[in-house]
Amino acid sequence: MASEKEAALAAVADPPDAPTLFDKILKKEIPSTAVYEDDMVYAFRDICPQAPTHILIIPKVKDGLSQLSKAEERHRDILGHLMYTAKVIAKQEGLEDGFRLVQLAGQRCELVKASLA
Repeated sequence: MASEKEAALAAVADPPDAPTLFDKILKKEIPSTAVYEDDMVYAFRDICPQAPTHILIIPKVKDGLSQLSKAEERHRDILGHLMYTAKVIAKQEGLEDGFRLVQLAGQRCELVKASLA
């Protein structure tokens, strides 16, 4: 039997196929400041930056890759491309001497993304 907290969370949870914040950004339903885009990824400035340069890099196609823990062999190309794109953007932003790349994974993540700071 589910606890009261679990039942409440389930009642307000979005359906699994509901558009995420990132889906809405990709569809231009939510504005963003683009810094890089190609056929595989879209990168934009974080609206609540945690560093002077804080950029989110997201894949354009999820293909079941909602969390890093759900990655499969078929996701190798996009995961590598996210990392390579971070390097390209770091150079573009004048961060060749060093930058931090954060990959969040877990229950509260809507999408695999890389955060360049």
